[in-house]
Amino acid sequence: MPRPLIGVTAYLEAARWGDWVREAVLSPPAYAREIEKAGGIAVLVPPMSAAVTGDYARRLSGLVLAGGGTLDPSLYGAAPESRAGAPQPHRDRFELALARAAVREGLPLLAVARGMHVLNVSQGGSLIPWLPDEVGHDRHSAPGHAHTIQVSVSSNLGKAVGDHAEVTAPHHQAVKRLGTGLLAVAWADDQIVEGVELQGHPFCVGVQWHPERGGDNRLFEALVQAARR
Repeated sequence: MPRPLIGVTAYLEAARWGDWVREAVLSPPAYAREIEKAGGIAVLVPPMSAAVTGDYARRLSGLVLAGGGTLDPSLYGAAPESRAGAPQPHRDRFELALARAAVREGLPLLAVARGMHVLNVSQGGSLIPWLPDEVGHDRHSAPGHAHTIQVSVSSNLGKAVGDHAEVTAPHHQAVKRLGTGLLAVAWADDQIVEGVELQGHPFCVGVQWHPERGGDNRLFEALVQAARR
C-alpha cells in the first residue's frame, strides 16, 4: 500500500545558505522524520495563497498544522499583545483557511501547539493572549518545564497516548473559548486546555505540546492510520 502523503505547514522566512540570503520555506525536520517513521511521507505546505487551500485539502491524505509564532489577537477579537511577538499575517490567513478546508473535506488533521490555536480560531473560538496574566504563574511558558496532563480516555487523543501524558511545551497563549464543534480532551492541573478534538470528524486532534519531540510517535502513528483510511 502506498504511503499516505501528509502535508506539514511551514514558515516563510529569510534564510541564508552560502552567499545567498533569500526568502525560503522552512520546517523543523522532526515533523518529516516522525511522519516517515509512522509510515507516511511528508510534504511541506508553504503559506502562499489562501485560494489554493481547498486543493491541498482534497489532494493530501493528512495534514499537520505545525507549531510556530503566536496568532494575531485581532483574529479572535482581542487587543494587541506586544509581549507575544509580532504576528505573521500571511501565515495566519493561509493556515486559518487551510484548517477550515481540512475540516470541510474531512481530512485527517493533527494540530500542534500554534496549530491547535489556529484550529480553534478557525472554528470561531478564541485564545488567552497572554497566559501568565490569566493563571497567575509562568510555569506554562518556562523553557524545559515538564508537567503531567490528564487526557480523556474515550477521545482519539486518549486512545493514542492513554489517560495522561508528560509534556514539555513552553507557550504564552492558550485556548479560551472553544470553537464550534471542538471538545476539550486534555487539561493541565490548572485546567488550561492541552488537547482538543472536533466532534463528528474522523480524526481532528489538537495538542498544546510538540509530539514530534521526545521520541513518542503515537500521535503521528494515529494520524497516518487515519490517513490510510
